[in-house]
Amino acid sequence: MELKCLLMWLLFGSVKGNRAGKCPPVPMTEFADVAAETYPVDTKLYYVCDEGYRRRSGQYLGIRCRNISGAVSWVYKEFECIDEKILFSNAPMVELNFTQETRKTQSPAPPKQENLSGFCGTPKTVPHASLKKDNDYSVGQVLYFKCQAGYDKRPPISGTRTCKKVNGKNIWTPLNMRCTNDSSIRDEWLSPVTEPAIFFVLLTHSAVFV
Repeated sequence: MELKCLLMWLLFGSVKGNRAGKCPPVPMTEFADVAAETYPVDTKLYYVCDEGYRRRSGQYLGIRCRNISGAVSWVYKEFECIDEKILFSNAPMVELNFTQETRKTQSPAPPKQENLSGFCGTPKTVPHASLKKDNDYSVGQVLYFKCQAGYDKRPPISGTRTCKKVNGKNIWTPLNMRCTNDSSIRDEWLSPVTEPAIFFVLLTHSAVFV
């Protein structure tokens, strides 16, 4: 009985410990794309070949953030996404050039960032592949937001949120940006100033005729 209780305590304690560093859902930002800037050690991510491309048989498309001798970095397995027409043809395989231009993805390209202790940076870009989105984030991770094309009419058009632990609670820092397709300067930011100004003009005009 005591052994059973001990095992249950260890199990629930482990689950609680794992959840302690988990971030809440990211607040939605309308008309903005988001990408992670940092990933904690032991994070696993997976690449997905674009439509019309496939990996070679036996290749692994996963990567993992590892701490090796104090150096934190991504560990990659050799793989490539190949055009299905070439892959399934009887013609000799053509070696792909990894320096070729890659397609633009929906996720914004985060700016270069200094290496943070215990975190990996943005994974490298692979031709004809994109990273599968991971919505599980940990304390310390930074997300980069950028307004989508057509909704970048008012600066700032990019910003970051960081998951932090504040007063024992995991939260996302505020994001000071608004994505809109309205480039007009007339909005709610001016209304608190406009109304007093009109009142002052009317008051002055009335005083002239007194």
